[in-house]
Amino acid sequence: MRSPTRSLDAPVSNLLRGLRNSDFALLKPHLVPATVATGTVLYEPGDDVKKVYFPCDATLLAFRVMLEDGTAVETALVGREGALAGIVSQGRLPAYGRAEVQFGGPILWMHVEQLEEAKMQSLVLRHFFARYADCLMAQVFQAVACNAVHSIEQRAAKWLIAAMERTSDTMLPMTQEQLAGMLGVGRSYVSRVIQTLKQRELIETRRGRLIVTSPTGLQHLACSCQSAVRRHFDEVLKGVYPDEPIVGADGRMHPNVTG
Repeated sequence: MRSPTRSLDAPVSNLLRGLRNSDFALLKPHLVPATVATGTVLYEPGDDVKKVYFPCDATLLAFRVMLEDGTAVETALVGREGALAGIVSQGRLPAYGRAEVQFGGPILWMHVEQLEEAKMQSLVLRHFFARYADCLMAQVFQAVACNAVHSIEQRAAKWLIAAMERTSDTMLPMTQEQLAGMLGVGRSYVSRVIQTLKQRELIETRRGRLIVTSPTGLQHLACSCQSAVRRHFDEVLKGVYPDEPIVGADGRMHPNVTG
C-alpha cells in the first residue's frame, strides 16, 4: 500500500503514505508541517473542528472523554498510523472530547474544508478515510471494553505497548502522572503498578521517562486489546499500522510485539 518516496515522507505519516499518488496529490498542496509540544490541547469539548491533524514519526495524540468530576479518560491513541479530527465529517462539527498532544513532535495539518473538497474529487480517497474511521472506532470500542473489565496493571501494560509500537522506541517520554491521566486513575494506583513492573524487570524509570526493558514480558502481562486493534487495522488498512522493529534503550532491535 505504501506509495513511492514523497517530499513529505520526512516527517512520516504512515496514513498519508498509504494513499495512491493521485490521491496524495489532492492533499499535498494543503498540508502544513508544524511541531507540537507535549501537553498542547488541540480541541476541547464543544470546539469547532476546523483542522485535521496527521501525527508524524514518534508524535502521539490522545483523545479523551471528559467526565463531570473533571476526570479525563483516554479512549484513543493516535500516532503516525492515523489522523485526528474531521476525517469523515461533512464540514465543521463540535468536538466531543479533548484532543491533546501526548508525545510532542512533528505533525502535518490541513483545514477540514480542504479535506472535504479533496474527498469530493476522489471516491477512493473517501473510502480510504472511511476505512480509517472504522479502525479508529474499533479502537474506541476496544478501549470501552478494556476500561470496564481489565485491571489497571493490564491496561498500563497495554498502553505502554501501544505507545512503543507507534514510536518504534522502548524509551517513552512520559511521567507516572501522565500515565495515570491516560488511564483515568489516581497517581497512587499507577505508582504501585510501576513498582510491580520494575520488580518484574519489565521497565525502568528515569526522570521524565519510562523505559521498557522487556517488550515480550510486557506483552505477556498485557490484555489482548492492543493485539485486537492491530489485527483490525491490518485487515481494513493493511500496511498502515507501524510494523517497524522497536529500538531498545541499548540500541538493540526488538520485533514489533503484537505483529
